[in-house]
Order: sequence, then structure tokens, then C-alpha cells
Amino acid sequence: MSSTVSFNNKLSRRVLIYILLCSSLLSLVSISIQLYSAFQKDIVRLNQQMDNIESSYIKSISTSLWDFNAPLVKQQIQGIVNLPNVKFVEITTGFGKVYQHGDAQVEAMKTVEYPIFYGENDLGVIKIVSDYEDIYLNIREQAGFIVMSESIKTFIVAFFIMFIVHWVVTRHIYHITSYSQKISTDTLDTPLVLQHRNEHTDELDDLADAINNMRIALKNDIVKLEEAENALIKLNGELEIKVYDRTAKLAASNQQLQQSLDDLTLAKDQLVQSEKMASLGQLVAGVAHEVNTPLGICVTSISALKEKVIELNSAVESENLTKAQLTNTLSLLVEYQEIIERSLNKAVELIRGFKSVAVEQHTDPEININLAQHVNDVVNTVKTLFKRKHYTINLSVDEQLNLVTYPSAWNQILTNFLTNSHIHGFEDRDKGEIWIEFTNKNGFLTLLYRDDGKGLSADIRKRIFDPFVTTKRGQGGSGLGMNIVYNLVTVKLGGTITCLSTEQGCGFQVKVPIAEKAYIA
Repeated sequence: MSSTVSFNNKLSRRVLIYILLCSSLLSLVSISIQLYSAFQKDIVRLNQQMDNIESSYIKSISTSLWDFNAPLVKQQIQGIVNLPNVKFVEITTGFGKVYQHGDAQVEAMKTVEYPIFYGENDLGVIKIVSDYEDIYLNIREQAGFIVMSESIKTFIVAFFIMFIVHWVVTRHIYHITSYSQKISTDTLDTPLVLQHRNEHTDELDDLADAINNMRIALKNDIVKLEEAENALIKLNGELEIKVYDRTAKLAASNQQLQQSLDDLTLAKDQLVQSEKMASLGQLVAGVAHEVNTPLGICVTSISALKEKVIELNSAVESENLTKAQLTNTLSLLVEYQEIIERSLNKAVELIRGFKSVAVEQHTDPEININLAQHVNDVVNTVKTLFKRKHYTINLSVDEQLNLVTYPSAWNQILTNFLTNSHIHGFEDRDKGEIWIEFTNKNGFLTLLYRDDGKGLSADIRKRIFDPFVTTKRGQGGSGLGMNIVYNLVTVKLGGTITCLSTEQGCGFQVKVPIAEKAYIA
């Protein structure tokens, strides 16, 4: 037998153990049945022996008793005790005479009593006591022989069964296992063949066929995998070339995009600056037009005053000057002087406010200002843009509030708010109302700006601070005004701005910190 059937193999040991266990169990059952059957046979023989004693000995014993031949009686009961399994015999006669032989202390397993008659005369009773010692001895002798024979038979059967199982099953399993352990990409062409197989196939042949099919499928998969790997290597090479080309193109595109971004940033800055200058230009035009009126009045009044002076001088030279003429002329001169003074003061006030707004917007310093005066200057300057409109501007500012801030930022913020209300909120309207309220609380200056114009749509309100968002697209609106305001509030003033949701018109809340900067004069 080959080494594969060695007991060092786990499967061989397991099969042998199972066979021995099953065979031993069956042998134990068989031995038990055989021993029980032998015991029952010995019991039957013992009963037959008792019946034979009754038929063979009772008649001769009754004759000996009738003849009062005591020695013969003793000899007869001794012969009974010498029989197998009989240990004690006792005869009790009707006269009180007792004959006994054997071991009276024996543990009785079977006791029988027979009456002794001689003719019709009752001579007494014979008691025969037996145990199973001889039966047990016989059983032990038989058990030793049976166990030995069954053990030999079990080992012989187990050996042959194990040999048959090895020859039919396990040796092929070992061969399949060895083949599976050795299989690799180099041995895929070698099929699995089971040796010494008959023509009738079974599960082992099916297993070998399944392994061979798996081997072929694995071989085909490896071929496909190698083809795919080669294709992938080729594709990787092509991709590397494409990546290199596209990286170069992307670098060029990025450079172009960066240049475009720089151009756009510059264009945006120019647009923002243009927006600021456009706002300043509008203020210049409005102020110039507004200043033109008092200056025109001054020119007219000076012309009239000059004529009266010439008339007065002529009357003095011609000595025709009368007291009434002098009085009237002096009254007119005083009136013209008052008109000229009022007009010049108005022009000076307009020019002073514009100068404050324009210079601060240009130089952009952080200075100490009176907030109420500054707000009035800005409002009065911006009002020149819509002097033909009848807008009501309600101001609420603490006149004693002075603070260090960027006045140019507030100029631009208020100018853009007022301009948007005029252009967008009060479009096609001659009347409107605006509220400008400043409050100083907990170290924050808060501006609440509202108007009762037509308001903003929900879409515009969400994007109001984004660049180039306007409701006047294509009508001159740049869409940068509120973006400029947002940058001024958040970057320059370090605050926040919120577009309020109002039932009518539009509203904004600007909140900037002024801690340790504001004080009451």
C-alpha cells in the first residue's frame, strides 16, 4: 500500500477511527446478544437438569428411605451435589430425620423442592439449591473467546474497508489535492487524470472534470488578463502622451486665463473708479447748475445796482439830485445788496458742501467729523440731482455726535442710496419719501435707510450686492453701485450691511463698529 494510506494522513486516521468505532459498537452489540443467548441456554439446561434429578434420583432415594438405609441416602444426595450448578441438597423425612450435603450458606439462585413417595406413602421432601457460578464461569469463558474473535474480525474488516475506501476514494482525493497544490500558470496545460478508473464514472470523475474545466477557464482568463494588461500598458503610454500634451495646453490656457483674470480685475477696478467718478461728475453737474441760479441773481442784481449808481452819479454831477431820489436809490441799493449777499451765501454753502464731499472722496482720509453736519452736506449736495422732484428726506442724526471715520465712505454710501432711490425706487414719480436714521449704541453706529419706492424683487434682493446686478441693464446701469457700497462697509468700515425685507419700498441696515472713536461734543 502506498504511503498515502499511512496513518499520518488525517483522513486515513479519521476513516480508521470511524470504522473501528462503528465496528466496535456492532461487535459489542453482537457479543452482548451471544452472551445473553448462552446464558439463557445454560438456564434452560439447569431447569432440564432439575427435571432429570426428579426423574432419576427421587425413586431410588424413596426406596433407600423406606429401607432406612442411611448410608445409601447420603451417597445418593452426595451424587446430586456433584452435579453441575447444584450446591446443597437437604432431605427432611416425615419422622423428623434430616439428611443434607453441600454448602448450606450458598447464595441460592434457584431452589426446588420435590416430595418423596414410596407407593402412596409420603416419606418427606427433598430440597435442591443451586447457584449460577458454573453458568457465569462458562459465560466468562465464552466471552473471552467471543471478544477475541470479534476483535480480530473487526480489525480485519476495518483494514479491508479502509483499503477499499483508500483504493476507491482517498487515493484519488490525495491525487486531486496534490494536483491542486502544484497547479500554477506553468502547469495549466497539464490536465488532471485519475489513475486506474473503471468505465463507469462517479462523483470523483465529475470532480476531476470540474477541476479540468476550471483549469481551462482559468487559463482563458489569464490569457484575457494578459491581453488586457498589454492593452492597458499601451493605453497608459498613449494616456501619458495625451496627459503631457494636455498639460502643456492646460498650462497655456491657465496662463491665458490668468491674463484674462488680470484684465478683468483691472477692468472691474476701472469700472468701479468710473462709477465713482460718474457719481462725482453727476454731483458736479448738479452743483454747477444749482450754483448758477444764485450767481445769475447776483449778476442781475449787480447790473441793476450799477445802473442805479450811474443814475445817482449823473444826478449828482448835474446837480439835479433830490432827496426823494437819493432815498429811493439808497433803498434799492440796500435791497440789491441784501439780494446779492443772500445769493452769494447760498452759492458759498453749496460750494462748501460739494467741496467737503468731493475732496474727502478724493483724498479718502480717516478724520474726526460731526456726523450730522456731514450727512446734511451729503444730502444737500445730492439733492441737486433731483431738484425738480418733490422728495421728502427725513433725517434723524444726533447733532452732538462726533466720530473718527472715513467720511468719503459715508459720502459714497449715502450718495449711492439716494441715487438708487431717485433712479430706481421713484422711477416715473415726482414724489417720494426717504428716511435716514443714525443711532449709536453699544459701540456700533447703525444706519437705517428706507424709501417708499417700488422696491426690489426677491431675485434682485438676494443678489443686490453682487457685481453687475442692476434693474437698468442696457439703460445705463452698471450694476456696481451696491457692490461698491458693500465693499466700503465690509472692508473699509469693518461692518455689515443687510438688505431689509419691507412691505413697501427698499431698505438697508448698515452697522459698523466705532468703539473708542465716537464721543459727544
